[in-house]
Amino acid sequence: MDETKKIATRQSYGEALKELGKENPEIVVLDADLSAATKTSIFAKEFPHRFFDIGISEQDMIGTAAGFATTGKIPYASTFAVFAAGRAYDQIRNSVCYPNLNVKICATHAGVTVGEDGATHQMLEDLGLMRGLPNMKVFSPSDDRQTKWLIKEISKVEGPVYVRLARLATPVIYDEDQEFEIGKAIEFGTGEDATVIATGVTVCQALKAKAELEKQGIYIRVLDMFSIKPIDEEAIIKAAKETKHIITVEDHSVIHGLGSAVCDVLCQKYPCQITKMGIQDEFGKSGKAEELMKYFKITAEDIVEEVKKSK
Repeated sequence: MDETKKIATRQSYGEALKELGKENPEIVVLDADLSAATKTSIFAKEFPHRFFDIGISEQDMIGTAAGFATTGKIPYASTFAVFAAGRAYDQIRNSVCYPNLNVKICATHAGVTVGEDGATHQMLEDLGLMRGLPNMKVFSPSDDRQTKWLIKEISKVEGPVYVRLARLATPVIYDEDQEFEIGKAIEFGTGEDATVIATGVTVCQALKAKAELEKQGIYIRVLDMFSIKPIDEEAIIKAAKETKHIITVEDHSVIHGLGSAVCDVLCQKYPCQITKMGIQDEFGKSGKAEELMKYFKITAEDIVEEVKKSK
């Protein structure tokens, strides 16, 4: 993990879109008056005739994206997660998922790490909303390289996709030669004291915790569960069998998010004790992203404490 190089996954998204646009003329991009923040402006500058700013009308954006999909185009629709998954939920459900259309919804500014925008803009329920929809695939990438790979990869996947992206700049975790696969977690280490399953911005926190715990003679493994649906059942069950405790950590509500997805697997396949770290059934608050991560106890220090508590 390169602590000296930090990039927000929303920035990675914008850069990947530009490259994807060069490779595939069927790619079109839609935004809802937030292209400077979502970084779709990078694509818009390169391909102005394939970019459509729908304005502050997120439901129209999703409906228009669905229309593009019926013509054979591959639309990428973007706005903040609170508007994409929340305000446009009905259109996603009935105009995209029900007819199983090839629409890619890439939502930025998710979680409490949105920061000073506060509770109204800190979407903490989107993973639950999206993974509950039939036909929808759901992803939450953790760094620049994984995001760039994912944005290109989903263009080859037929059907609805939801990608959760962050405002906060986080370290680059992966080398350029790292291989990824939809539905497969990335495993770090083989420690048996505990497994920490993380997603998005919390993966780097889990890796920092792993390094700190090793100094104290405690050995854990970390799973980067960037693919929320489909989820890597095999890796989850293997970790539950081989380690003493399972801990999930996410910048999302512990209800219906990553923790719930992991519980759904284990309660049927290998029942065991699970600790869910995340936002505990409450709204966010206004503050700096790093301060809010500490407040809601999803930092490396909090993970270290939780692992030691479970020993």
